[in-house]
Amino acid sequence: MEFTLNGRQVSLEVREGASLLEVLREQCGLTSMKDGCAPEGSCGACTVLVDGRAVVSCAQPAARVAGKRVITLEGLPEEHRAQWADCFVASGASQCGFCTPGIVMKAESLLARNPNPSRDEITRALAGNLCRCTGYIKIIDAIGYAAAARRGEPVPAPDRSGRVGSRTARYQGRELALGQKPFVADMRVPGMLHGAVRWSDHPRARVVRIDVSKARACPGVVAVATWRDVPGERRQGLIFSDWRQFVAEGEVTNYVGDVLAVVAAETRFAARAAATLIEVEYEVLPPVTDPFEALAEGAPQIHEMGNLLSVTKVRLGDAGTALAGAAFVATETFRTQTIEHAFLEPEACLAVPSGDGGVHFFSQGQGIWEDRRQVASVLALPEEKVRVTLVSSGGGFGGKEDLSIQAHASLLALMADRPVLLALSRRESIRFHPKRHPMTMEYAVGCDAEGRLLAVRARIVGDTGAYASVGDKVLERAAGHACGPYRVPNVDVESRAVFTNNPPAGAMRGFGVNQVSFAMEAMMDILASRVGIDRWEIRWRNALDVGDTFATGQKLGNGVGVKKTLLAVRDAFRSARYAGIACAVKNTGIGNGLTEYGKAVLRVEEDGTVTLMHSWTEMGQGVHTIMQQVACEELGLRPDRVQVVVDTMRELDTGETTASRATVLGGLAVIEAAKRLRAALEGNRLESLAGQEFYGEVVIDWTSKPTPGVEDQVTHFAYGWATQVAILDDDGRVARVIAAHDVGRVMNPTLLEGQIEGSVHMGMGYALSEELVLKGGVPVTDSLKSLGIVPPAGMPSVECIFVEEFQPEGPYGAKGVGEIGNIPTAAAIAGALWSYDGIRRTRLPMKDSPAARGFVPKRARPSRVEGA
Repeated sequence: MEFTLNGRQVSLEVREGASLLEVLREQCGLTSMKDGCAPEGSCGACTVLVDGRAVVSCAQPAARVAGKRVITLEGLPEEHRAQWADCFVASGASQCGFCTPGIVMKAESLLARNPNPSRDEITRALAGNLCRCTGYIKIIDAIGYAAAARRGEPVPAPDRSGRVGSRTARYQGRELALGQKPFVADMRVPGMLHGAVRWSDHPRARVVRIDVSKARACPGVVAVATWRDVPGERRQGLIFSDWRQFVAEGEVTNYVGDVLAVVAAETRFAARAAATLIEVEYEVLPPVTDPFEALAEGAPQIHEMGNLLSVTKVRLGDAGTALAGAAFVATETFRTQTIEHAFLEPEACLAVPSGDGGVHFFSQGQGIWEDRRQVASVLALPEEKVRVTLVSSGGGFGGKEDLSIQAHASLLALMADRPVLLALSRRESIRFHPKRHPMTMEYAVGCDAEGRLLAVRARIVGDTGAYASVGDKVLERAAGHACGPYRVPNVDVESRAVFTNNPPAGAMRGFGVNQVSFAMEAMMDILASRVGIDRWEIRWRNALDVGDTFATGQKLGNGVGVKKTLLAVRDAFRSARYAGIACAVKNTGIGNGLTEYGKAVLRVEEDGTVTLMHSWTEMGQGVHTIMQQVACEELGLRPDRVQVVVDTMRELDTGETTASRATVLGGLAVIEAAKRLRAALEGNRLESLAGQEFYGEVVIDWTSKPTPGVEDQVTHFAYGWATQVAILDDDGRVARVIAAHDVGRVMNPTLLEGQIEGSVHMGMGYALSEELVLKGGVPVTDSLKSLGIVPPAGMPSVECIFVEEFQPEGPYGAKGVGEIGNIPTAAAIAGALWSYDGIRRTRLPMKDSPAARGFVPKRARPSRVEGA
């Protein structure tokens, strides 16, 4: 076929059935358009222009563009490219950046036909383009800037000072906007093969036989691996080593994301075609998909340890006696759903043999030292033979903490002695990685006649799915936060994490606190009605303050700002006709007795620049930018003088990028490294230190696991605090969210606003429309379109109010904010709906509510098993 690509004539032989996206990426070598959902065509990340019209290239058969003009982001006029980069950087519209090139192309098409669009017109034009990070607000700002720029108006200039507290531009923001910063699946190296996975067809079945002979005979196939080819340990995990990287013959599968075999071939199409030819004989067994049934006597045992992963108990005082003597007691049962992270970049790994029997792989994971440990164990290699380079991730939200396909790609690379790129499709991603825990929560809460809390009793059961992941810690966190940010003298909370044959549940933004927040905040509303006070007042009377005791027994020191956040929203809440209010607390740092580290290295280069090496995964939250700003603040440098690298070539293992701790631990480590560098300078030029490295480290080893009966425990080294108000319009839809957050210190207002706006968007979906529907352990809503993600037109206005209650343990007083932004949102919306129609909703998502109109998918399509 022949067509015009970015102004030049192209003639290609195209595989029958190939999409335009496949041709552009695999044959033309262009990578600005991203594969976020192929062949579904619902995320918009692959948008290009065909004869001037915006088209999602993953759903466009390549044959249809014969004789037509195709323009990608690489082919836009240089003036327009510069404008888009300037505008997206100025507004902070790119976070992870995976969706940005497709949005730019959609916006380019809009401005071509409407040079002066209104904000509503921009919003409507973005239908079909998803962003999981930003909440769209800053994207719409950026497109408005671009329209103004084409009318001759100046683009707002971003801050280039690099100082803490400034609106310093996002690190590599221009490259993200233009699609020039490669993600893992964009990488190409000489001799590279492509990988594919053969998944289990059943959530629970004994594998009788795996026959790979037909796959090995396929043209282009170079290597096929099964459990027989694993030289080391097949079972891996972050806490418990129970997750099988390959299921062996004779074993029983735990879920439909279990891997039976992997294939490496010359092309992605050839690898996937070969994977479908792998024959598997099963003895199909009935799956266990309900956690209460899994706990019943006689239930099939999913693991040797049984179906109960963990039990966490939090006790304080005598809850039974306090409830018996309370003036008012409310009881209720709450249920929340399974949630898919829906990060826009599916899992991918590029593994390259290192020539000495080792491997160098490029990971998007949330903890590359943990990736290294587990992959080395699978391959039976010493860790020094395994090098990992972080490639900034296209979103994570906790879903990329567990090892995914890094071991499979590395094994294939060593077997073939050639580089292997293994990239999952969207449906494969959904069936494979851990989800947010669905929970059932039974609450009894009592207060006195004035509304002061006396006791909380809660029983929580979480479906942790097929493997442990970090499920025990999620339910531990749920138990510890089950009383919310309130002073409760008597606490009796018990949580259980239960194995089933559903997809694993693990870390997701909020880490178990979202679920209990929805429940506890509803209990506060119920009690306010019984006492006869308003919903703001009952929160004010019970809000924690310095010197109070948290539910885990920790006596709170400085940095408790929940009351200030309440004051910030009081008038807006009380003046709104239909409003809901919810407070939140979220730990910074893992705590609970784990020793935590921050580590960083500053290396001076010959040209006087500084390379900053740290350990945290950049996945859109802006950690590279914040670390860069800390270095600039401490050394007096501009941002263009500080480059950022994360690689296991330096031993900087600090565990997973989780628990909203990267800013605190990483920032403190950079400050320590900078102190040593400044001491070495002693008035000399920076270039005089070329080649020298300066190490900084901070250790937090003074937290403890919640222990009933022990006073003055310190379960976490810091907490974030928040209050959000959701306001509905006269049709019952969410029109406005006011988000007041105690962040300790505003490190970068633009990045902080983006985190909160994106959190509200995610929290709104959690409240109203999002759900991973499972049937017999198999995902039914296995496409982005079917998950119920709130579209751009559904995003309300968000007013961010930042309280700076200094946290002594944080750099410049800062606290983590990556998770807390979406914790109170669902409860605030539920409260607003109650004020609108008088219905008390106790189950998420609230699909039946007027606020959910337009967000809930009309139907769900049965899952298609890829590679089977």
